[in-house]
Amino acid sequence: MRHWLLPLTLCAALLGACTTNVVNPVTGKEERTVLSEDAEVKEGKQAHQQVLAEYGAYGDARVQAYVNDVGQRLAKQSHRANLQWTFTVLDSPDINAFALPGGYVYVTRGIMAYMESEADLAGVMGHEIGHVTARHGAQRATRQQRAGLGVLAASVLGAVLGVGDVASQLSQGVAAGYIASYSREQELQADKLGAEYLVRNKYDPKNMVDVIEVLKNQERFAADQARAEGKSPKQGADWLSSHPSNDQRLKDITAIAAGYKAQGPFVDDGRARYLQAINGMNFGDSREQGVVRGRNFYHEPLGIALTAPQGWKIQNEAEAISLVSAAGDAGLVVQTVPPKAGTTHEEILRNGLKATQGNVEKRQINGLAATHYSGTRQTAQGQAQPVEATVVTGPENRNYLLLYAGKDAAAVQRAAGQLREAESSFRPLSATDRTAARPWVLRTVALPRGGFAELARRTQLTTNPEQQLRLMNGVYGGGEPQAGQLVKTVE
Repeated sequence: MRHWLLPLTLCAALLGACTTNVVNPVTGKEERTVLSEDAEVKEGKQAHQQVLAEYGAYGDARVQAYVNDVGQRLAKQSHRANLQWTFTVLDSPDINAFALPGGYVYVTRGIMAYMESEADLAGVMGHEIGHVTARHGAQRATRQQRAGLGVLAASVLGAVLGVGDVASQLSQGVAAGYIASYSREQELQADKLGAEYLVRNKYDPKNMVDVIEVLKNQERFAADQARAEGKSPKQGADWLSSHPSNDQRLKDITAIAAGYKAQGPFVDDGRARYLQAINGMNFGDSREQGVVRGRNFYHEPLGIALTAPQGWKIQNEAEAISLVSAAGDAGLVVQTVPPKAGTTHEEILRNGLKATQGNVEKRQINGLAATHYSGTRQTAQGQAQPVEATVVTGPENRNYLLLYAGKDAAAVQRAAGQLREAESSFRPLSATDRTAARPWVLRTVALPRGGFAELARRTQLTTNPEQQLRLMNGVYGGGEPQAGQLVKTVE
């Protein structure tokens, strides 16, 4: 999973006693804050460039324009219509949405695959707009300064859902505290504002209920999958502990939506427009990120492929590809080497890995020149640390570092054979690999007479395909659309 929690380091001028009074646009009350509106916009603009560099905008101008149109209509009816709002679809399969201070709102193509209508999408975006209009980022920055943190961090606002994985748990640890610092009251306020902005745009606020149902069904699906694999389901919501559970959120937002019932009639939910907009959108991994297919990883732009040992999993992250052991305590981490680290293998080991003393062995891996190193490296603290890694020159003379990683030396030793097996799978893409590297896409089709069971036999989905199709079509908890009704599938 790619890490959404991107901390923003605020300028030194915001530290110390540099505070001002600002009227909160939502409550109308004056607040003492370290983050004026100008500072919000400045920090959001800077972080926006970081988000785009880290995750990338989805490269379909038609989808971007559609989402921007929905977002701008909501923002014009918000408490901060004066902001220059920016709405972006990120090229990520993760089910998420978030906002930055100053009017920057993001949805992933991953969450769009599970929304059923334009009004559902508006519910997600309305919630994120609410975090910005209520100045939740500024409130948090002010709390952090009062707590004497020294450097203020205003991280991304209001991630809809954060799900950890084996390879990213450690790196999420510190950043997760930022999202966790949002109060239950702030999340409830964002839900209320989302419903209000829906009503102002003549959408039925019950679509906020639909959004929470999507999150609840994601939890149910994950729990059912865990039980099917003989694992214990996670207890409680996957979202961080300081947020209301999805059960509580569903109860609260249902009551909020009911309060707006008299303000109808509402416009149609835009389901047909929405399905047309997402038809042909990438599902799962994209070409630019590389795709995972079972135990195989294919990256067509880089021209490389890898295969994980039996029982291992592949984690495709922004910074690296990790082939992780079944126990989750060891793995092979594959990264591209920046040119500044060196052009020869020796320079890369010396300058990039900081190798100090050990054994160097020239190798060939599937016809590619490689150099294996086993010895010590110098840490940033100047200490010697055991390390084992291989530098490989891949297609187009691009260099890669294959690092043997583990929670300790014993874990690396136990997995030594499988680590070597994983390393030896590094290869240029073959013609067969290139065919397998084709990304999956969402398609809207008429539901066949055999229902989702028949549709599952035609889809590219491989893990519990019928239930996945039900999940992405909003009927995981039961119900059956009529034959001929448009539904989503994956081809």
